[in-house]
Amino acid sequence: MRISRRDFLAGAGSSACLGILPAAATMALADDGFVELTAGPSLQKIYKESGPASSLWTYNGGVPGPEIRVKRGERVKVRLINQLEEPTSIHWHGVRIDNAMDGVSGLTQDAVPPGETFEYDFVAPDAGTYWYHAHNKSWQQVGRGLYGPLIVEEEEPAFGLDQDLTLILDDWRLDREGALDLESFGSLMDWSHAGRLGNWLTVNGASLPRFDLVAGAAHRVRLINASNARVLEQDLSDLGGKLIALDGQPLKEAMDVPSGGFLMGPGQRADLVVVPAEGRELALREISGADPFDVARFVILPEGTVRASHPTLMANVLPEPDLTSARKLVLDMTGGAMGQMAGMTHGGEPLTRERMRETGQLWGLNGVAGMPEVPFFRTSSGETVLLEIVNDTAFPHAMHTHGHHFRIVEQSRAMVEDTGAFRDTILVAAGETVRIAFVADNPGKWLLHCHMLEHAAAGMMTWFEVL
Repeated sequence: MRISRRDFLAGAGSSACLGILPAAATMALADDGFVELTAGPSLQKIYKESGPASSLWTYNGGVPGPEIRVKRGERVKVRLINQLEEPTSIHWHGVRIDNAMDGVSGLTQDAVPPGETFEYDFVAPDAGTYWYHAHNKSWQQVGRGLYGPLIVEEEEPAFGLDQDLTLILDDWRLDREGALDLESFGSLMDWSHAGRLGNWLTVNGASLPRFDLVAGAAHRVRLINASNARVLEQDLSDLGGKLIALDGQPLKEAMDVPSGGFLMGPGQRADLVVVPAEGRELALREISGADPFDVARFVILPEGTVRASHPTLMANVLPEPDLTSARKLVLDMTGGAMGQMAGMTHGGEPLTRERMRETGQLWGLNGVAGMPEVPFFRTSSGETVLLEIVNDTAFPHAMHTHGHHFRIVEQSRAMVEDTGAFRDTILVAAGETVRIAFVADNPGKWLLHCHMLEHAAAGMMTWFEVL
């Protein structure tokens, strides 16, 4: 199903007029102080009201799941209740978390079986925009709706709650009738190419939603790309304002929004401060295709009594890499369609084309497809790691480090301009080499993988251990 801009606007317009939106997830707080997230099936309409319902998997019956909001230094206590037909777990993306709480099934915990529970309990050390999502068979569980926002506020929030807006963007692959295409999950064509790309975009689970902004007031607009594999290209020029944070970490200085398209890979986040003027609606526009279209609109309410200036975000205290004594490592990405497939192994055996079809393993890191038994590297806590990532494939990859944030040291041909901010996910273009550095100071076993979820499932993942 290929949906045009006209289809998108027509379908979204009818939903907006009638107030027909996907079910909103509600926060469930138990008597013992745990937020309860119930992962389970849910029938919801993604496309038009006249279309069929889609068989989604959601937290607390809504997509996205409920927004969890705490202050920096506070504990996050979440009880996962699994009512799915298969095991699941929750990863807290971008949080420098205690390793046992990272939620990577098979590495930091066993996946939670159907009918059972698991309690996540950790301190949120850094203010910023984060999110949570399933981390067992992520290519399917996230693709069916298992994700939500985790917002960590500063001790004294720079923005009032009414001027703090979280937008989770996702693309869905719908069939010809307008329901989520379940049969195409696990397609080796997707796994060997760009990943599972959708044909319908939503913001907070809705098509072309409208949000209220107050003229003259500073608003924080938090953008999260929850897509399985799509690199979103957003035109932010209509919103204006300043770019103030990436992947949850404040920039050293606020920057004008980029002219043209702003790229966001899967898992990446961007925070804007927007001070709208009266007079017209504003729009967030997707321009990656040949037919750009609005994905969200903003209604400007009359000016309030107090005009707000641009607040300044206080940086989180993250360790600065020491390049003079850094341990230097190379991570070479190979495989995929039209890529270098020769010489890869899986489970200690040569990865022939026949075994690729049998195992679904199509990508490799340093010649190894799939999660290796031994780590990519082990390091003592406090050591700086300088990692050179070489993309010897025909596709871009969004490389994500668990438990750590890194500085970008060098990019041969950057997909996105380096702002100097700490990041936890980096877009690496086809044929590009990037160098990143971080202080390995969080003890435990940490995943390092491509956040194109089909690429990770098809072999592009490894791990490192901090002792």
